[in-house]
Amino acid sequence: QVQLVESGGGLVQPGGSLQLSCAASGLTFSSYTMGWFRQAPGSVREFVARIRWIGGTTYYADSVKGRFTLSRDNAKNTVYLQMNSLKPADTAVYYCAAAFRDGGYDSWGQGTQVTVSS
Repeated sequence: QVQLVESGGGLVQPGGSLQLSCAASGLTFSSYTMGWFRQAPGSVREFVARIRWIGGTTYYADSVKGRFTLSRDNAKNTVYLQMNSLKPADTAVYYCAAAFRDGGYDSWGQGTQVTVSS
């Protein structure tokens, strides 16, 4: 079955950077659009970014545009979310998700905690 494993979360000061990774298995990775979502305490899960299965086109939430960069390595079945200029408002559990081609997300990782605090 599809398995998504996130890594790279942690504690960082405001203005700092982190890179999250999501390693996928059990799927034909190049046929999947990969997304990142996040959920802060007491809030609903929100979209952060996605990268299409074809062409590698990326889309970002307005709140992270210009600060976050999403990329993928199809040879390694991995996506990377580079997060720069982090703010306390970015504090959340970050989840990786997979969608076959342009369909709905039907596979999710377990999440990785990102905390931005001084």
